[in-house]
Amino acid sequence: MTGEAADVDSVAFYWRPGCPFCFALRRKLRKERVPLREVNIWTDESAAARVRAITGGDETVPTVVVGPRAMVNPSAAEVIDAARAHAPHLLQPRDHSADAPRGPRGWLARLRAGR
Repeated sequence: MTGEAADVDSVAFYWRPGCPFCFALRRKLRKERVPLREVNIWTDESAAARVRAITGGDETVPTVVVGPRAMVNPSAAEVIDAARAHAPHLLQPRDHSADAPRGPRGWLARLRAGR
């Protein structure tokens, strides 16, 4: 791991209340267990200034920063790729057994899969 990656302790997720794009991206990233440091740009003026600097003067959200990589309205895949490149230590292996149905059918599916 490079020194740069070791210095990245979270994925900065700049958002604002009422933003449907923020809601959708946050939901997808939480599902993938990407650790987010969520910052509301309406309550943190320095965060709003950082977003304006990244976007060229607008307060477009979601804006996500992973190490040196800043992304405006990215897809979940773009954020995960950036985390893999700049902060792989933040990503947890996904437990696919959680995707199996619950109850007896889920138990049987996990048993067959050897989990």
